[in-house]
This record gives sequence, C-alpha cells and structure tokens, in this order.
Amino acid sequence: MSGPGSGPAMAEAPESPRRLRVLLAQLNTVVGDIAGNTERMIDVLQRARDADVHVAVFPELAITGYPPEDLLLRPSFLADAEAAVHAMAAHTVGLTALVGYPDRRGDLHNAAAVLHDGQAATVVRKVFLPNYSVFDEERYFRAGGEAIVFRGHDARFGVSICEDIWYPTGPPEMQARAGAEVLINLSASPYVRGKSRQRERMLATRAADNLAFVVYCNLVGGQDELVFDGNSLVIGPTGDILARGASFDEDLFIVELNLDQVFHERLLDPRERKARWVEEERRDVRWVSLPPLARRAAMTAPGRIHRGPGAADAVAAPIESAADLGADSNVAAPFLSAESITSSSTPSAMSDTAAIEIRGGAGPGTMGGADGSLSRGPEPLRGLAEIWAALVLGTRDYVHKNGFREVVIGLSGGIDSALCATIAADALGAQRVVGVGMPSRYSSPSSLADARALAELRGMRFLEVPIDDVFQAYLDMLAPSFAEREPDVTEENLQSRIRGNIGMALSNKFGWMVITTGNKSETSVGYSTLYGDTAGGFAPIKDVSKLLVYELSRWRNTWPDGPVIPEHSITRAPSAELRPDQTDQDSLPPYEILDPILVAYVEEEMSVEEIAAMGYERALVDRIARLVDRAEYKRRQAPPGIKISGRAFGRDRRMPITKRVTRLGG
Repeated sequence: MSGPGSGPAMAEAPESPRRLRVLLAQLNTVVGDIAGNTERMIDVLQRARDADVHVAVFPELAITGYPPEDLLLRPSFLADAEAAVHAMAAHTVGLTALVGYPDRRGDLHNAAAVLHDGQAATVVRKVFLPNYSVFDEERYFRAGGEAIVFRGHDARFGVSICEDIWYPTGPPEMQARAGAEVLINLSASPYVRGKSRQRERMLATRAADNLAFVVYCNLVGGQDELVFDGNSLVIGPTGDILARGASFDEDLFIVELNLDQVFHERLLDPRERKARWVEEERRDVRWVSLPPLARRAAMTAPGRIHRGPGAADAVAAPIESAADLGADSNVAAPFLSAESITSSSTPSAMSDTAAIEIRGGAGPGTMGGADGSLSRGPEPLRGLAEIWAALVLGTRDYVHKNGFREVVIGLSGGIDSALCATIAADALGAQRVVGVGMPSRYSSPSSLADARALAELRGMRFLEVPIDDVFQAYLDMLAPSFAEREPDVTEENLQSRIRGNIGMALSNKFGWMVITTGNKSETSVGYSTLYGDTAGGFAPIKDVSKLLVYELSRWRNTWPDGPVIPEHSITRAPSAELRPDQTDQDSLPPYEILDPILVAYVEEEMSVEEIAAMGYERALVDRIARLVDRAEYKRRQAPPGIKISGRAFGRDRRMPITKRVTRLGG
C-alpha cells in the first residue's frame, strides 16, 4: 500500500494510549437554507472547540438539507453551497470537521468536505447512490470511485456517506482492511417503521466484521413526506453500542474512543491477518495525511457565508478533491485564513471505550448515572412510540418550515379527525390548533358532542359552522339539472366539498394551514372526496392504516396526561355521515379484512391470486385491487403526508394514472 503514513492494518501498537474525541451533530436542517444551516453548524464547531474535540461530524448534505432534489440543477444553488463550505473551513481551527455538501468539481457528487485546522483538506465522494424507494440520487449525482483513509489526531479513520456503509464490501470495509480504526459515516437515512432496529443491527455487524469503531451521524427532522429519525450511533469494534443519539430530536454528543482497543481486538482475531490480501489487490484505497494542528492564537479574515447571487463576499474557489492531490500529497493549500475561538472547558476523565461529554442542544455538560458511571444515551423509541414521534415531528416541521404557526382541522367526532387533532396539538401546542365542527342534517348529536369534547380535553379553540343551509342552497340550485335523477354519491360529496371550502376560507382569512384527516385504508381505495376531505395542506395520517389509527388512539390515551381522545370516538362505528345511518362498512369490508389485503397488494406488490391464496375471497380481493388502481388520480392530487411504512403513496409508490393492465398486482 502506497501513500503517506500507510502501512499494514496490524501496525505496531504505540507506547501511550491514543484517544480520539468525536462530536456527532445530529441536526435538523432546512432544505435550501444554506446560510441558516451553515450558521448553526459554525455554532456547533465553536462548542466543539471549547470541548477539545478532534473531529466534528455532521449529517449527509447538511449544508443544503436533504433531499435538495431539483435545487441541485441550479448553478447558483451549488455555488452558494460551495461558498458556505469555504466559510465553515475558517471556523475549524484546532479540529477537523466532516461536512456534507454537493461537490460540483468536474461533475456533481454527493460529498463530504474534510475541513481541517482552518482549511479544506479534501473531498470524500459517495460511491453507492441509492435509486430506489424515495431516493433519486442517480438523477443528480455521479458516483465516486475511491475509498479514503485519513491519518490525523494520532488516528486512522475512514469517511463514507450513508449508503456506502450498507454494503458489506463497500468503502468502509476497504478502509478498515487498509488500516482504518474508526469508520465515520455521514447519513440522511429516512424513517420507516422498525428501520432503526434494522439499521442498528447492520452497523453493529459492520463494526464487528471490520474490528473498528463505527461513528454514524444521522439527520433528524421532517422534509415533506420524509421524516429522519436521528438515532445516531457509536459502536465499538466488538459490535457493542457505546453511545446513541436521541430519537426524533436534535442531539449533540461527544464520544472519546480508545483506539488501542482496535489494535487489541485485531491482535486477537485472525480474520484481520487473513484479509491482508486486500492491501495488495485493492489499489483504490487512498491515504490522506492531515497535518498537526496549528492552534493559532489569533487570525484574521474570518470565513463568510454567501447569502445569494451577487453577494460581494462570495468565495467561489472549488475545494480540492482527493483525486487532485496525488498519492504522495498531504493536503491542499489553505485558501482562507482562520479565526480563533476561545476554549472554555476541558475534557473529563477517559473511559476504556467511550465517554459521553455533551448531550442535547442546550450546552456542554456531562451525562451519566448518579454514581458517576457513563450512560450510552437515550434508549431508542420502538413500536407505537416511534410511530407517534415520527408523526409529531413530521407535522411540526412541515408546518413550521413552510412558515405557518397555526392549523385548522375539521372535527367530525370520528376517530381520524380526533387523532389528527391530537397529533397536531402534540406537535404545535393545543393553542395553535383550531377545530371546526361543520354539522349537516345527517350529523348525529353525538358527533358534534364528541368534537367539542376533544377540543375541551386538549384545550383547543373550537368553532361551529353549520353547513345545512349551504347544502340546501346547492340542492335547490342543482334541482333543475338533476331532475328525474335519484340522490346518490353526488349529494354526499357536495357536503364534503362544502366543508373543504369552509376550511380553505378560514385558512385564507387567518393564515391557518388546513390539516386533512384521510387515512391510508381510505385513500387506498378512493374512499374520499376529491376537493372535499382531501382539500388542505398536509395529511398527517396519510400512511397510517385504519387499524393503526385505532391502535395509536388507544395508546395515546394511556399517557400520564390522561385520555385526550373521547372514548366514544374510538368505539363508535366509523361513518362519513353523508346519508342517513351510513357506516364505512356499507361500502367497504371490515377493516380487519381490508387492511391486510391492502398491505399485501400495495406494500408487498402481491397479485390477486397470491392474496386470495392467503384465504381471502377472490372476488373481494379483485374488487379491492381495482379500487386501488382506479383511485390513483385522487391520490396524485392529495396533499403530502408522512411516510411511515415500507411503501407509501407519493414519491415512494409511483404508478401511472392512465394504464391498462390485464393482471392486477404481482
């Protein structure tokens, strides 16, 4: 293996213990807000320096937010992102920072800038570009072609980006075989129900297989349909979890890694010795040496953030890529001077594996038990708790990041609107949620009572806007056109559309975002009114099945604050109340039957024949499948909602509206 400082993975152990202090900055970035994201990261760097951190790690594409989608096709956007990285470099005096951004040198790459001691050292480019499910990275990026190992801070560490670590033979494995003791991964891995446990197992396997520390920094926050759950991890070379980031919340934490543990584990494990052939066969592992820290006391010309086209302080010079450095080069020449930031704290005592120094966004501190023992961090959320957290975070961020402060929800007294209002109240505070009861001639007295009870339980404002006079005006107006026609779904949908108009009128007048209340079971089969109950800005339970709606509602009522959803809303037969004595099961099979069929057809892409073979009536399965296919045009016009399943409607499941297929599913 050639390159400065390179050598066999079983290098001689040093005489004194080697420690690497790493800060993981699990941040909630805003897509497109380059200046805002950069300012927040510069603040983190200042705090990292105060805590004597060696390496600060930020999530994938943290400069631009993830996913930036077609913003990446704007040259001015790319220039702003690059200028922001240059500005950040000036704030890395005394440490190294790994910052995700789009690298436009030669071609566009999903990249990590390696900023070291006030200058840009090099760029790491993502090798494996996901192009499935919600991902479209091959639309925008060119894949990188090398793995890089860095020598610095008396350590050897590899840097990779998100998908690269999901493959057993990806760049992290190559880095470890070449000698890397720490495998650092910048990630933006979106939430799917149960995915955090799968991700945890995968990362533990990478650590144990490669006998290396794995430092995994994941994005957190909501972005349109996607929610990023955080749950950053630090895992030891035996696969043990040493530290965790919070679930569905921002978190900063520092781990101090005992690098000699890697040497010890590799000394005892013969796999490392037998894998030495990699050093001869894989010439695409590049070594980059980071020079000793200057720790200069006073510098000039601090970094500046480019805030838009035409700004006088833009810095346009591209960051050097590793490919331009040459195998025997160390780092690129500095392009900016740096400013000093005064250190105000010192590290605490070191443990044998990892010590956690900072938790949360409030400021430096020590986390541990009463006896002084160190904690691994918050336990990850599981089950209904993680789903609830995803729905709350996704709703909060969609409302706030789009400039709204309050929301309005039509409260029917039913379970769907009750659950949506409860999610919104948890996300925004009950004082920012307005419930509107819009009774018609078909609304039962208990429906309005349940709607009022929900608002009172949560402390929400409640408005009552009866719609029957407007409904009758429509009927009178249309009577000549509908002569000799019996009432049907047309009259039912008129009521829903009147309610949609009222919701949007309140939104226009007061600046409230309209929350729609359709669940996945109903929207799957088109049991919704276009321009009626689908009219609004956001659909929190769009990917939540009806059975899960009931589960979440019962679970939320067990919280210490007491029941917040009226029991009658949970136990009553579900009904749209658009005609006398109507229930959902007049049009749909029981949800205990419908939901499993929908999971098989929509999420698992099973054919009608395969689903019928599971024990369901063939004619019923065929009817449900046809309803799903026919309702695509409705779903295409519906507002976005939070993805929690493995296959959600929207960017995850892309079906043509106009189609003619002879075989349904499979």
